Amino acid sequence: MSGATAGATGGGTKAYAAVDLGASSGRVMVGRVGPGRLELTEAHRFPNRPVRTPEGLHWDVLALYAGVLDGLRAAGRVDSVGVDSWAVDHGLLDADGALLGNPVHYRDARTEGVAERVWETLPAAELYAATGLQHAPFNTLYQLVAARGTARFAAARRVLLVPDLLTYWLTGEQGTELTNASTTQLIDPRTRDWSREVADRAGIDLGLFAPLRMPGDAAGLLRPEVLEATGLDGPVPVTAVGSHDTASAVAAVPAGGERFAYICTGTWSLAGLELTAPVLTEESRAANFTNELGLDGTVRYLRNIMGLWLLQECLRAWGEPELGGLLRAAAGVSPLRSVVDAGDPAFLAPGRMPERIAEACRAWDQPVPASPAEVTRCILDSLALAHRRAVEDAQRLAGHPVDVVHVVGGGARNALLCQLTADACGLPVVAGPAEAAALGNVLVQARRHKLVGGLAQTRGLLARTQGLTRYEPRGGTARWRAAEARLADR
Repeated sequence: MSGATAGATGGGTKAYAAVDLGASSGRVMVGRVGPGRLELTEAHRFPNRPVRTPEGLHWDVLALYAGVLDGLRAAGRVDSVGVDSWAVDHGLLDADGALLGNPVHYRDARTEGVAERVWETLPAAELYAATGLQHAPFNTLYQLVAARGTARFAAARRVLLVPDLLTYWLTGEQGTELTNASTTQLIDPRTRDWSREVADRAGIDLGLFAPLRMPGDAAGLLRPEVLEATGLDGPVPVTAVGSHDTASAVAAVPAGGERFAYICTGTWSLAGLELTAPVLTEESRAANFTNELGLDGTVRYLRNIMGLWLLQECLRAWGEPELGGLLRAAAGVSPLRSVVDAGDPAFLAPGRMPERIAEACRAWDQPVPASPAEVTRCILDSLALAHRRAVEDAQRLAGHPVDVVHVVGGGARNALLCQLTADACGLPVVAGPAEAAALGNVLVQARRHKLVGGLAQTRGLLARTQGLTRYEPRGGTARWRAAEARLADR
């Protein structure tokens, strides 16, 4: 590496820019890694506001890219850059490599009924046995089928998932990073390569995708125009990281062994286990577990739960009240008075979330929460209950018992949610780090420079350097089993 960037922070420590894009905001974080050192600071944070046009709901990817450039300018000299984001969504490029419109948002209605059409030629059970991916109506496979027949798709010569699209704009080089590719429902988790049979039967041309990249692969150098826009001195390499933010977050779980479950909390809760092989049974499919690919040959065996999206939408409807006070008030509400199924697709779309939660409680013959504090407690109890179900089901289906649950991501800051999750699971919860995706992003870049080793070493470094909080379970799990039974009987 050129001396223009190598050792930018001196003393055997290197600096890495982690571009970490979430469903509601993006951030550029700077991680400094050296012997026994792992520090993370925020260089720049910017909103991620979807835009509804007459054609549907879209991501404002141009604004996101501008935020990335602003963040790299604020970051200063770095030894490498890595990009991660949410899964499944993508941009279409024409023959000249130009973007054909803003990427469609996974919450857009265009995929309604598409899965059922696909299943006519590729039954759901066969699709799961081949790809191990849980059913979600917005999986990339269904999005591509929904786009067929449109002028935009007819003009497309390349499909780039969101982090790969931004990496392309930064470097001019195209690739498809594996951990995110595994969310498309077009990857065989056993071979860790494209499933050509699935693609052929679904009518998807795999030639639309750029070659696969592994976490840690070189992804190019920042283009001269990017260096000029950010004020950085080149060359600055870009490293392929676990570009699905959950892959990066799981890599940053500070676990001390293999007997752990994780819950990556944010807009979604991703709850499950880290395994060495996928679970492709029919029972697993019926339980709606997914097999996504992680670092070092691992499989992220998990269930998607609606997550803090429920609370985020309520906060928006209530005019963004102060969260700390609301959580303190929610802590004083009677526990498990009302719970809803946090995985119910009825909560997927934005808008009217407090009313929809009230409607669900009414439909399930439970007390209807009236105040924001009661609604908030209903949401957090429901999330903890969903976490319990996912952790218990994953252990049973994978034959992989656990002794501790690690909560990472934004929800690690929510003490009430962490304590309720410990209570519901009947297991200790270790909360933190909150910026797990950015830390995992940084650590993959540091591995390329041989500053850290494999997952065991990086997790040891995380455990020593990150502030973690432990929550012990209280009161037994009988009342949680009873709440579970209420939902099962509906």
